[in-house]
Amino acid sequence: MKILKLTRESFGTITESLLKRSTSSYPEQEAAVKTILEDVIRDRDKAVFDYTERFDHKTLTPETVRVTEAEIDAAFDEVDAGLITIIKDALVNIRAFHEKQRRQSWFTTEEDGRFLGQRITPLERVGVYVPGGKAAYPSTVLMNVVPAKVAGVKEIVMCTPCGRDGRVNPTTLVAARLAGADKVFRIGGAQAVAAMAYGTESIPKVDKIVGPGNIFVALAKRAVYGHVAIDSVAGPSEILVLADETANPRFVAADLLSQAEHDELASAILVTTSEELARKVSDEVDGFVEVLSRKEIITKSLDNFGRILVADTMEEAIEAVNEIASEHLEIVTKDPFATMTAVKNAGAIFLGSYSSEPLGDYFAGPNHVLPTNGTARFFSPLGVDDFIKKSSVISYSREALEKVHDKIEAFAEAEGLTAHANSVAVRFEN
Repeated sequence: MKILKLTRESFGTITESLLKRSTSSYPEQEAAVKTILEDVIRDRDKAVFDYTERFDHKTLTPETVRVTEAEIDAAFDEVDAGLITIIKDALVNIRAFHEKQRRQSWFTTEEDGRFLGQRITPLERVGVYVPGGKAAYPSTVLMNVVPAKVAGVKEIVMCTPCGRDGRVNPTTLVAARLAGADKVFRIGGAQAVAAMAYGTESIPKVDKIVGPGNIFVALAKRAVYGHVAIDSVAGPSEILVLADETANPRFVAADLLSQAEHDELASAILVTTSEELARKVSDEVDGFVEVLSRKEIITKSLDNFGRILVADTMEEAIEAVNEIASEHLEIVTKDPFATMTAVKNAGAIFLGSYSSEPLGDYFAGPNHVLPTNGTARFFSPLGVDDFIKKSSVISYSREALEKVHDKIEAFAEAEGLTAHANSVAVRFEN
């Protein structure tokens, strides 16, 4: 990996390159997505099936687009029993973590007849997109479905691509059943996002769409935002390790590569105050790359978006960490808990040598759907709050309103909204 001195110039170059991974950099794909969405709005099922045949080489009908309960039952026979047990164990942790995020409605009353509060209600129907085809992402299923279930969402619709044989990966189906998805459809891509956003004869319209996908899925989610809600427009995966001289270079190198293997646009950055650690980590990375299965992807990722930055002080290092606002942040310092208190921006924070990033991806319990591309400065991980609505509740008695009606009328008249003022004044005409 390239080792650089942390300066204003070197840091600016890195942040500029990271920003180039934004979804605004794909005008051709954006035009293609626009056409797909328009076709689905107009032709509904027919457009979805046409694009599935074109891209996934599978002919679907209204009778075959939904995965049957029998197919899901059969998936349990195909998946290794040990893996099913692991999925169940992970579910326990994920559900327990998200249960702690649940909110309750609240109300207050006063003797003069004022009644105020906030009512919490879950979304009615949520769509979950899960990447598919040759790959299986059961962890994605768990992380998107569980918080929706905990929030009380009535119906969860899942879309995931099928293979040429029309089959959905059995591990994905097992995770869907265990997590609580209500309906699973064997469609993917921008056409699946459009189907959930606008509704077709076979796929119900949802209130919100969550889940990751390729650039076409990301652009489609961005395009339908406002018509439905979305979780975020996810960018490529990111990891940033903040370390001092006490860190184990072999551990740090392994953790950087855990994200670099995702795709060629993934970023892996080490910020450290130790030049010696920087050199050792770089050497360890070189050794790992030679034996890991996704060598070509890792190499391109590191060449383009992998860097080791050496800072003069921990204060400078933390300043860089907060500016990058990485999706995943590992803190491997002498006292990581103390270091964390200075960190303001990160999607998920992993503390200490034995809290490697995959722990959060699969098992610990916190959600692995995290803000990317610096949006951790203002966005949070996916959670129960993403699947609820809050309604303000207001009730005043005549006595309570009489005490303040002249103030409300004066406020409204100051804004030139005389009908507003009249709406209150009419109640006290006599």
